[in-house]
Amino acid sequence: MGGQVSSSGSFPSLPSTMNTDWMSALCPQLWDVPVHHLSIPGSHDTMTYCLNKKSSICHDQSWLLQLLDKVLPFITRPVVMKWSVTQTLNVTEQLDAGVRYLDLRIAHMLEGSEKNLHFVHLVYTTALVEDTLTEVSDWLEQHPREVVILACRNFEGMTEGLHEYLVTCIQNIFGDMLCPRGEVPTLRQLWARGQQVLVSYEDEGTVSRHGALWPRIPYWWGDQVKPEKLVHYLESMKSGGRPGGLFVAGINLTENLAYILLHPSESLKKMTLPSLPYLSRWVREQCPGPGAQCTNIIAGDFIGTDAFTSDVIRLNEKLLPC
Repeated sequence: MGGQVSSSGSFPSLPSTMNTDWMSALCPQLWDVPVHHLSIPGSHDTMTYCLNKKSSICHDQSWLLQLLDKVLPFITRPVVMKWSVTQTLNVTEQLDAGVRYLDLRIAHMLEGSEKNLHFVHLVYTTALVEDTLTEVSDWLEQHPREVVILACRNFEGMTEGLHEYLVTCIQNIFGDMLCPRGEVPTLRQLWARGQQVLVSYEDEGTVSRHGALWPRIPYWWGDQVKPEKLVHYLESMKSGGRPGGLFVAGINLTENLAYILLHPSESLKKMTLPSLPYLSRWVREQCPGPGAQCTNIIAGDFIGTDAFTSDVIRLNEKLLPC
């Protein structure tokens, strides 16, 4: 386990359903551990598998990138696409692979209809938010003892009215599956209540109006190209102590515009895959639990290209008595 590179330089694909029901398969002693003390796999920029190749650059990006998109779209957009895609599995496949934290960057396209909300990472997705939330709900109905954390973030172009519309969609789609905010529950408590969804929402005003929403989940984002520097950042964050509730350690590498312009023929995937064995070693060294140095959610890119989700799930064995 741990992502050995094949002779062709790529990672072997792993069975997408190997961790489909991992929460219900945990040792019963772990059912009474609060969710924020468990080790949970997440996907960074979950929805980038369906970015729209025809989409314009989103409006909150740098003026230089927007200018290049207007002047040379036939050059700019293919390059941006290569550096924007962080996932190749769709939502259902990610859930089947064991992902239980979904990083949902939500936006309203100025060119779109009034209430068609999309996801975004430099460019907009073909998928609509309401359709994707329904896909997650359908999956959960088939897996009644699995729990998903939805992190709703970004909110480019969102008015107060659109926030209220989105919350209404969330409530209508998930209904009694939603776990209202309060103390972070255990799996046993969630199962007893029939609750399977915790929604983190990064707009404080909206959270204050809706008890079904949890506040922003901290995300440790290293903003690094080199895996060694990313691990150094994560270790530095650990030395300051873990947050009190749910939180994410992101093992995703990040490029900047200067790096993209200097490497136009490369892609985020080409940059990331050679680093996965190094990052996997760091993952396997982590420990969940309440301690100051403990991790909780660990989110990565290109789910399914190595043993990432299995490595994160297996960390829960460290919570069991010897």
